[in-house]
Amino acid sequence: MSRWEPDARGRLEQAALDLYQERGFEQTTVTEIAERAGLTERTFFRYFADKREVLFGDQDMLRTIFVSAIEAVSASTAPLDAVAAALEAVVPVFQERHKLVQQRQAVIAATPGLQERELLKGALLTSAMAEALRRRGVTDPAASLAAEVGVIVFKTAFDRWASEPNTQDLSRLIRASLDQLKGIVAGT
Repeated sequence: MSRWEPDARGRLEQAALDLYQERGFEQTTVTEIAERAGLTERTFFRYFADKREVLFGDQDMLRTIFVSAIEAVSASTAPLDAVAAALEAVVPVFQERHKLVQQRQAVIAATPGLQERELLKGALLTSAMAEALRRRGVTDPAASLAAEVGVIVFKTAFDRWASEPNTQDLSRLIRASLDQLKGIVAGT
């Protein structure tokens, strides 16, 4: 091991993503990830429960941001606008990590089991937003519809943002996707 370097979690994440792309997710071991990062397996397990969590470890943080943003908007805010505020609130989490996000998305796209996990993550985030809307007094089906639509809008913008090498601002893509959706619903 080399002398101590900061950001063990970030180094493990980068090493894992590099190895997943080079060798494939299934073929990469935790030992290899730790070695590539210049750390031990024990250190890996301080930050991640398993090698999938490198890709999905942010789920609880995203849920907290989504729910907090919905709770923070004024009581008179329409459900879809509350969800839009939540989508905007998570942009800073991703904006500075464009290269890592691109790597993550490529690994998930190449691994069917990870695609399933990504769908589950989306469903859990949708459920959390719908519940936050219900606590604000939004009844169903409006709460569920607003949350579902919000996740679709985010996924559409996020996939576009993650796939473009010369990325646009994620916030702008979210707003554009939401505007397109509103146009479709209005029949324009």
